[in-house]
Amino acid sequence: MISLRLALVSAGVCLLAAAPPATILRVDAREQPAPPETGWLKMGTSTAPDGRTLTVNSRYLTRDSAPWLPVMGEFHFARVPRASWEEELAKMKAAGVDIVSTYVFWNFTEKTPGRFDWSGDLDLRAFVTLCGRLGLDVFVRPGPWVHSEDRFGGLPDWVVHAMPTRESDPEFLHYVARWYDQVGAQLKGLLWKDGGPVIGVQLANEYAARGPERGDQYILDLKRLALAAGLDVPLYTVTGWDNAVVPPHEVIPVEGGYADEPWGLKTTENPPSEVYALRFQSRVRGTFDAARPAPLSDADRLAAHVPFFGAEFGGGVPTMYRRRPILRPADVAAMLPVQLGSGANLYGYYMFHGGRITPPRDVGMQEATAIGGYNDLPMIDYDFQAPLGAYGQQHPVMGALRPLHFFLNAFGSRLAPMAVHQPEVISKGQEDLVTPRWSVRTLGTSGFLFFDNHVRQYAMAVQRNVRFAVELPGGTLTFPSEPVTIPTDAYFIWPIGMDLSGARLAWATAQPVTEIEAGRVPVYVFMAQDGIPAELAFDQVGVARVTASSGRVVRVDGRYLVRGVTPGAGATVDVRLRSGKTVRVIVLTAAEGAELTLPRLEGARRLMLTSAQAFTDGDTLTLLSTGQPDIHLAVYPPLAHPAADLSLTEGKPDGVFQVFDAHAAPRTLSVTVTPLRGAQPVPPLVLGAPQHTAHEPTPEVFGRSAAWTLTVHGSVDDREDAFLRIYARGDVARLFSGVTMLDDQFLNGSVWEIGLKNAAGALSAPLTLTILPLRKDAPIYLDQGVEAMVQGRDQLAAVDSVTVVPQFRLDIAAGPAR
Repeated sequence: MISLRLALVSAGVCLLAAAPPATILRVDAREQPAPPETGWLKMGTSTAPDGRTLTVNSRYLTRDSAPWLPVMGEFHFARVPRASWEEELAKMKAAGVDIVSTYVFWNFTEKTPGRFDWSGDLDLRAFVTLCGRLGLDVFVRPGPWVHSEDRFGGLPDWVVHAMPTRESDPEFLHYVARWYDQVGAQLKGLLWKDGGPVIGVQLANEYAARGPERGDQYILDLKRLALAAGLDVPLYTVTGWDNAVVPPHEVIPVEGGYADEPWGLKTTENPPSEVYALRFQSRVRGTFDAARPAPLSDADRLAAHVPFFGAEFGGGVPTMYRRRPILRPADVAAMLPVQLGSGANLYGYYMFHGGRITPPRDVGMQEATAIGGYNDLPMIDYDFQAPLGAYGQQHPVMGALRPLHFFLNAFGSRLAPMAVHQPEVISKGQEDLVTPRWSVRTLGTSGFLFFDNHVRQYAMAVQRNVRFAVELPGGTLTFPSEPVTIPTDAYFIWPIGMDLSGARLAWATAQPVTEIEAGRVPVYVFMAQDGIPAELAFDQVGVARVTASSGRVVRVDGRYLVRGVTPGAGATVDVRLRSGKTVRVIVLTAAEGAELTLPRLEGARRLMLTSAQAFTDGDTLTLLSTGQPDIHLAVYPPLAHPAADLSLTEGKPDGVFQVFDAHAAPRTLSVTVTPLRGAQPVPPLVLGAPQHTAHEPTPEVFGRSAAWTLTVHGSVDDREDAFLRIYARGDVARLFSGVTMLDDQFLNGSVWEIGLKNAAGALSAPLTLTILPLRKDAPIYLDQGVEAMVQGRDQLAAVDSVTVVPQFRLDIAAGPAR
């Protein structure tokens, strides 16, 4: 054999090494779900005056009798200026959000007993009315205790000081009844049963107390008071984690999870988070070891009767004093395949839009250890690293989330009835970063495969030479045609047996995103994953031919196999059915998928690729570009008569996309930074409850902060914002106009971004920036570490850079075709 091999090599014959054997990941998906149970849950009125219905069964929501799997995003109207509500809600809708959930803060509204302030930024009725006008449903969360990193969890001081709380104490319930009556009056005529947008009420938050006047009795009393206040809605919920109380029949538990725990006690990295482990055995926490199931909570014991709903999957995390993590987009986006693959049938974010306490009205309303809170929060900032920041700015995570939201918008009705199937092999433990984390959900022979190879701050193993074997009622589907390697940090949803308007897609190694129509041709948009070849396989039945703009089409085992697709704006696959109908597939790159939005222009939904922030408000499509006056966009199908307030220049098409460029007028903004005073030595941090952890320094210590004067040159108006970007090192940063604090942040190594539009009136005089020094022995958590922040000094308060970045705006007429 050796002499033969040498002879062949010397003769110029190439010997190919045998390909390594494929790793087959197997799952048995033959079992079909039983019909969902109805009637077990006692919810409110589910029929609107026009006959529309919104109901819930044991597995999913139905809207007008069709399964519905919505995206819900938390937005606190009291933490966002009223003048910004409409634009910010329009941004949420453009991101694929269906339902706006919102806390209603009792302590903001009734600071003095019996005096309720529903004006200005606290106008619940105006906010809900606006949501309805924009086509957004509303889930109201009036507490009475909401947490939300709010002072006393949202309970007014005068309540906390005078009576027992969060139990069925008669005096407490008297004031809760009065509070609910006020909320009910605000929402009169705006509930689903009235034809309004309010579809649900959350009755309590993180409630696990049991005993006399507690437990089920307290939750049932809250529901009774809500109904007495007129809050008759299709859905009633409570949070289900932390062994929460969930009275059977009366409420639906909602779950959550976060990529990190700023409320934690560690000053080092946390272990791998459970939010990246599929929840096969519990809806409350990820399943790591099937042989050792976790104790069941109330929510788990009711799982056969109630659907898996999420209300607090972290769209980011807050920055708290003792822990200040910085999230990457994948830290948040990778949670969706995990939770959807675990059976979640409502994906709710906390938060989707950041906010801030309104100074000076509500300064001091944050949670703080000084008043018995578990955490210390900034006095004003509540950006939360959410997809939309405190000033409405689009954070990078938005591009990672939008394609997943569009998937649920387009195909959630197919996914909702599908059952979860656990693979043969699951993760062996929290530290297991080798075993693949995946599942499938199916109904009949159709379904979706969910895969996550990302864990925050830990590298999952590369999964090499992988194929999947899904055992379906009609046989086993093994795919893709050739093994693929799944990189570290990849996460995706792939289709199985997916109907594309009559063409059956047996599988694809690309993620379905949405569907539109171009003329009379149905167009399905997919997104490739970086490092994984895109392959599509169509069953031959009913198909006349398949053509592709890239790669090659081969017929194998009764299927048209499209291999070697080069993703991009021109990557089309056209399927001609024997009926004469054509179905088109477009396979975008991951980068293009992150720029995809779905505006309605000239009477039709279109695909638009742009790095600008895009949303529709009335008859206008708005694009916001921060720092870049040149705005680029690509549209499919093409526009016939584009109209814009800036001159649009049409360029060379990019594949099937029509391309435009616009250039905004320059805006001259700058900032001068002048040292005002140096920092003084600060004392060691005080340690205390919980468990001897660091507390935010007392107010007197802040007088030792270093200070700088910031003079902003140029004007900011209500139409186009500008952002003050501060890169500073230290402990706590605060920005003042005179003695009025405008914003603050616990510094964590990221750039602090402050919108100036809402503070335009304060720019006529210099601002003051203060930074409290960070000591090298501070027992707090930073991703980069405290020592790296202070760079060997005993303490540090430094400003590395301050810039002003203008925002540019392009408005395009979004009206019907001419």
